[in-house]
Amino acid sequence: MLGFSPFKKHANKFNYIPRYYDPEKEAREARRAELHGERSDDAEGEYRPGKYIRTQRAARAARREARGAADRKRIWTMAVGAVLVLLFVYMLFPRLAEVFLRARRAPAAVEERTDGFDPYAPLVIVPNDYEEE
Repeated sequence: MLGFSPFKKHANKFNYIPRYYDPEKEAREARRAELHGERSDDAEGEYRPGKYIRTQRAARAARREARGAADRKRIWTMAVGAVLVLLFVYMLFPRLAEVFLRARRAPAAVEERTDGFDPYAPLVIVPNDYEEE
């Protein structure tokens, strides 16, 4: 087993040199940042243990807060809608029902005024007994 031994004293080491690494360029950028009044140690670019966990937790808390606000708005909208429907039922529905009931009773009132004329009664056909002279 190539190079594997359970009795190692240290881990394998690799001689990795980044291809485009320029320490002089980094030193120049650090000096330039100090001269421009920026911090010399770039905290935004540098990794701190737990940095991404904290930012994810903060983003998740912000999303939950926004979702909670949207849910509260939706609940208030539904409550206002329910109140409006109840007001419609309480105030307008009896009046509308009364209008429809009057419309239903109106043909009966017309029937009484026509002195017994029933437009729905069957027609009586009388034979023509008239003789011409």
